[in-house]
Amino acid sequence: MSAPAHPLHRDHTHEHGPGCGHVAVPHADHVDYVHDGHLHRLHEGHADECEPAAHAVHESHTHQHGPDCGHVAVPHGEHVDYVHDGHRHAQHDGHWDDH
Repeated sequence: MSAPAHPLHRDHTHEHGPGCGHVAVPHADHVDYVHDGHLHRLHEGHADECEPAAHAVHESHTHQHGPDCGHVAVPHGEHVDYVHDGHRHAQHDGHWDDH
């Protein structure tokens, strides 16, 4: 049996959805849910980890995110993402990445 083509979140019994108590974050063509310091997305009846596949610099991003910037802050692993323009931004090496 081959490994799944997407990062499955194993043993995840909580069902995410409107009113589940976790922050919902629009992300591309789906919604992520902030849970236990990472992001889950619903996929084919289970929850997947929603992690970027590669380093993706957000070009020409001059806005500086921070505690009072007005965008939703999402704890993500060891950093904070900010929801802006329909995706998440994370500070990285002096620039902002798309997550």
